[in-house]
Amino acid sequence: MPRLPLALRFLLYPLLLLAGLVAMGIAIALIILVLAYPNLPSLEVLTDYRPKIPLRVYTADGHLIGEFGEERRAVVAIGDVPNVMKHAILAAEDDRFYQHGGIDYAGVARAAVANLAGGGKRQGASTITQQVARNFFLSTEKTYTRKVYEALLSYKIENNLSKDQIFELYINQIFLGQRAYGFAAAAQIYFGKPLKDISIAEAAMLAGLPKAPSAYNPIVNPKRARLRQQYVLRRMHELGYINGTQHEAALKEPLVVKRELADYAVHAEYAAEMARQITAERFPEDVYSRGMKVFTTLIKAEQEAAYNSLRKGVMDYDRRHGYRGAESYLELKNIKSDQDEAIDEALQDIPDAGDLIPALVLAADAKQIKAYRKGGEVVTLTGDAMKFAAKMLDDKAPANKRLKRGAIIRLQKDDKGAWMISQLPEVESAFVAVSPADGAIRALVGGFDFNRNKFNHVTQAWRQPGSSFKPFIYSASLEKGYAPGSIIADEPIVIPASQTGAQAWEPHNYDGKYEGPMKMRTALAKSKNMVSIRLLQSIGTQYAQDYATRFGFDADKHPPYLTMALGAGAVTPWQMVSGYAVFANGGFKINPFIVREIRDERNNVIARAAETPAGDESSRAIDPRNAFMMDTMLRDVTIYGTAAKASAALKRQDLAGKTGTTNEYVDAWFCGYQMTVAGCAWVGFDQPRKLGDKETGGVAALPIWIGYMSRALKDVPMQTPSAPEGLVSFGEGRERSYIYAENVKPKAEGEAEEDNTPLPKPDLSSPPSD
Repeated sequence: MPRLPLALRFLLYPLLLLAGLVAMGIAIALIILVLAYPNLPSLEVLTDYRPKIPLRVYTADGHLIGEFGEERRAVVAIGDVPNVMKHAILAAEDDRFYQHGGIDYAGVARAAVANLAGGGKRQGASTITQQVARNFFLSTEKTYTRKVYEALLSYKIENNLSKDQIFELYINQIFLGQRAYGFAAAAQIYFGKPLKDISIAEAAMLAGLPKAPSAYNPIVNPKRARLRQQYVLRRMHELGYINGTQHEAALKEPLVVKRELADYAVHAEYAAEMARQITAERFPEDVYSRGMKVFTTLIKAEQEAAYNSLRKGVMDYDRRHGYRGAESYLELKNIKSDQDEAIDEALQDIPDAGDLIPALVLAADAKQIKAYRKGGEVVTLTGDAMKFAAKMLDDKAPANKRLKRGAIIRLQKDDKGAWMISQLPEVESAFVAVSPADGAIRALVGGFDFNRNKFNHVTQAWRQPGSSFKPFIYSASLEKGYAPGSIIADEPIVIPASQTGAQAWEPHNYDGKYEGPMKMRTALAKSKNMVSIRLLQSIGTQYAQDYATRFGFDADKHPPYLTMALGAGAVTPWQMVSGYAVFANGGFKINPFIVREIRDERNNVIARAAETPAGDESSRAIDPRNAFMMDTMLRDVTIYGTAAKASAALKRQDLAGKTGTTNEYVDAWFCGYQMTVAGCAWVGFDQPRKLGDKETGGVAALPIWIGYMSRALKDVPMQTPSAPEGLVSFGEGRERSYIYAENVKPKAEGEAEEDNTPLPKPDLSSPPSD
């Protein structure tokens, strides 16, 4: 056999060697395929996709107020994903997704060349299918073994699922930062809107996240996120998904990125937390991953009214007591300019508090304050916008509070949308409203800012109620034969040490004035302490203590002493609103509840509140005649008495309630109702201390109640209860008095008629205070 020429041998032998190596590679690949493919994991987790969906809490009218779980996720069907989002993802991650079979060989070759040129594993060529395989079954380690399994799994996935099914899994499963899993959740978290409403620019920003959720996070790294977005937009344009005009418009579109994770359409953080606790106690297993839905009793419009009114009431109180100075200071040695990115990064660590935005003072003098607001804007304050903080611009101001370069302050927008200087308040507050008909909580705000203070003052704060407790003493006295027209002495009283067991007690009226004998209804309207004490003396402290439990109060929180007449016990706003609801509904005790029903992931109701509508005689707390008489007296409080601002502001005559101010102005209350809704507002410090002179319930708490009621009663016609049977009336008009029929005694010969002389018309510009 003739020998091959030397030149041909040099050419042929390498080719044979290469062919042998290729054959060996194919054989090895086939062996791996035969051995490994049957052992690949089942795709049941994909075909029966059950992602971890957080517990979600809603208002009664379907608005999301909170979600709880490690993963924030909203599952969306592929048909509901807008094309702009699909195109952005394909442009960023895998533009040949609908053409390849799971592995993009052109991409693999391109990555291999880049890796060889770079001397290491620098580039990948993962398709969307490969990412699905990795996210569901594999780790993220960059090894060749993992790559082999990833490729095999990709083939298996492609052979068992359609392209749209694979794409849908990717869209819902991928991690995108901020605990967001899936693009629907990311759209809500980053931009506060549903996926269907996002713009081209927003879609490009979201599509840039899968590559590196931390590096391209628009909250943490806005500049890098912007560069990544520009790349995605360029790819969308190159691939023909958007035209030149759309491309240019998207590049210029300013993106408003949400910076607070707990930013929902409704401010109801305290209520959402209550709902979470109730659900977790009832269903402790997988409560944060099953996708359960909790529907509360809150009404969106009323909840927002309560939130805004409480915030305004607290801020108004805070401004009445002056500016306290800089919140803290930042070191500015390394800040190169007023637009330095380092400023924004430093401010990221300082949380917002609703509309109170942190800002860094860049320069300050008596004429203006220049500050960098969190989010990138440099704000200049002059005139009235900085007047509140004027005293802290003086050189005589304390060094650790003076406004100067480096000081952290708070900015807030005024009614006209202009920035003004403000501060975080120290005082706390609470408001709760309930339906007297069934006990459903309509609005609940447990404090000024949930993120600062998670203590729920509605349910957890035990405080002295002051004069707001007097109606329960008055109600007890009606059961002992008194009537709204009964005459009681408003005169000084001294309880000797022999009765108190300690030192003599000399209580006094709020204003230090005494008006002599007066009717009960007048005494309640004017919040006369001496009358309340004398009533309690007459009916007995033990009886009053027992009677108060009918309204839901704890007997052990109200010791049977005469100080009970002045509200020296301990209550929560939750208890107080429940108690006032008894007067509103004609005498029935309610059981307030905030969760109406809980649904599972298939929307089946798995728990529902056991409602007890008022009207069932088994839940009667007090005689209907008693409730009616109390209503007439409590309405006088809001028309002529310490809460006269209520009727004047709301222009209604069917409001009833009572102010409350505790000793030394430590707690301020207003609890009141209209027949359809009862509400209670409280203001005070967590560590009890004086609110300030003249900070009564009518000044500090009543405006919060009025703000809420202005919305809750917006379309509600004026209505007052009708007198029940078994009452005998005396007098006319607002001087009309009532008494139980069985308590009417035949008039003796020569006995004087009841004094129904009209009281002088009060000056509503300066109502009496308690």
